Amino acid sequence: MVGIVIVSHSEDLAKSVVGLTAMMAPDAKIAPAGGLEDGSFGTSFEKIQTAIQSVYSDDGVLVLMDMGSAVMTTEMVIETMEGMKVAMVDCPLVEGAVVATIDAAGGMDFDSIRQALSSVAASNKF
Repeated sequence: MVGIVIVSHSEDLAKSVVGLTAMMAPDAKIAPAGGLEDGSFGTSFEKIQTAIQSVYSDDGVLVLMDMGSAVMTTEMVIETMEGMKVAMVDCPLVEGAVVATIDAAGGMDFDSIRQALSSVAASNKF
């Protein structure tokens, strides 16, 4: 099963997104990587790396980020994971996390989930 990682500047936000997705896709492999080690706002190389490793399998890991340095830090982490199937996805964080976890739990593959997430930003809410 494809793993999902949620990267946010806020530990609470990352954990809440994971909690929300668990209601709809309880079997999904998803991990939060939010905030700094001391609980303050920011992004942590170590937290992102640990989260990716915690849900990694040969099926790969897709990483969704909130903004700014979350993207930059995630890029740096992925650069160190040579030979591992890990990719960042540019989509709305909450909506993307829901789609990704439901699709992963349903057995969709890495590339199919990435493709599905590419259209999430264009989805109307009403």
